Amino acid sequence: MENFIQKIKDLNWTAIAEEMHKHGYVTIPKFLTDLQCELLKKGYSDESLYRKTVVMAKHRFGLGEYKYFNYPLPELIQTIRSELYPCLAYIANAWFRALKIDLSFSTKHEDLLAVCRQQGQEMSTVLILKYGKGGFNTLHQDLYGTVYFPMQLVLMLNEPDVDFQGGEFVLTQQTPRAQSKAIVLKPKKGDLVLFATNFRPEKGRMGYFRVNMKHGVSEVTSGERHALGIIFHDAEK
Repeated sequence: MENFIQKIKDLNWTAIAEEMHKHGYVTIPKFLTDLQCELLKKGYSDESLYRKTVVMAKHRFGLGEYKYFNYPLPELIQTIRSELYPCLAYIANAWFRALKIDLSFSTKHEDLLAVCRQQGQEMSTVLILKYGKGGFNTLHQDLYGTVYFPMQLVLMLNEPDVDFQGGEFVLTQQTPRAQSKAIVLKPKKGDLVLFATNFRPEKGRMGYFRVNMKHGVSEVTSGERHALGIIFHDAEK
């Protein structure tokens, strides 16, 4: 695990920050190995790992299912969540300063979780998603309560065009007084997509303004698609 932590530290964080400032998302290729992806998928059938299973059609969220992990999280997932967070907190604080939001994030993830607990948000939000043929996820935002972190990530666990067809990752950006813009990404197995949870700043003539963002998954036309979602804040009971 030490090598994996070093891998996170060695990422080009200057370039990542620039992409997040410019677009509100960035893809980091080959973040996970094939073996790590396979182990995460294998754990899908181990019900002891999860606190809740959601059948998406019952809630009109789409077609497929996802499972929320219990605490304590598996070591790999805990490492990703805790080691990425400090680097992302610097980007988040820059965003909030630009938008003149009077809030800053500690660079310690446990401090964010402590604030969540104070607001009754104590449940893990890390989830693994599974889609079969016809599966999709409607556009949404993962907020879970009054306390939120403005970035989250998804890790692709299958190879597109090999394990499944379709199932692209979709982002939308809503600029005030303008039509929405759709962005379609096709991450490969092991790739990490970092993106804005609900908004990002964009500079205009009068200063910075909010660009609201949502995300979802287009229809899977064949095969099976798994992904791991990591949200940095916790959920209300």
